[in-house]
Amino acid sequence: MPCTVGYIPYLSCEPFYFIMQRRDMPLREMPPSAIAAAALRGEIDAGPIPLSDCIRLQEQFRYLSGFCVATIRKAMSVGLYSQQPIGALQGARIALHSDAAMAVHLLRIILAHKHQVMSFIPVTFDEPHDACLMIGSEALRQRHGRPGYPHLYDLGSEWSEWTRLPCVFSRWMVRKDLDRAAVLLLEDALYTSLQDWADGLFHSSPMREDLFMHPRDILEYTQGIRYFIGVPEQRAIERFHACLEQLITA
Repeated sequence: MPCTVGYIPYLSCEPFYFIMQRRDMPLREMPPSAIAAAALRGEIDAGPIPLSDCIRLQEQFRYLSGFCVATIRKAMSVGLYSQQPIGALQGARIALHSDAAMAVHLLRIILAHKHQVMSFIPVTFDEPHDACLMIGSEALRQRHGRPGYPHLYDLGSEWSEWTRLPCVFSRWMVRKDLDRAAVLLLEDALYTSLQDWADGLFHSSPMREDLFMHPRDILEYTQGIRYFIGVPEQRAIERFHACLEQLITA
């Protein structure tokens, strides 16, 4: 039996699923913030797990062949839109999306460690706010700015400028007790998906009206993403967890 895979409907993750959809592999669509809980409940067998959730899954899941989502410099799909410069956000009201758990951890790290902004007030988008955190498709649609918020901070850029490392957002994990044959099929689908999606992008890439992106925009965006963990990505993962631990224990 093929494994059930968590499907995150973001452009950054589309290359993973290119062949899976053609092969009719079981996919369950969900936002990034829901995928770890779905894995722990047994609803999915594998998927791209937000980096901030990986450690709590390690008893039941293992990492899958180094597949990840990491940005080299700009993330473009994770942005802080602010009415004030980022260094002036101490005690500010920041609207956070419920799907943005990993991005919220990254924001807290960048605010505290890079800009010495040690606290802010999290609010919903329906409440008055001084800044807001956008991720995924909505952030891509507003990648050039958001009316009323003159300051835009790309969190991938903020991280890489501070650490000189890529920013790792998620890692693929698979259930430890999953049949080996199913794991091999999943690995093959991932490798093939990444290759075929890249080939298709260079040969024919349509306009993405849902994201306000022309083919050249998609190419620029995807060229800034790494899908395999190397030495810089491993160092970035260690740095992220160390920074997050400092915030938790502070």
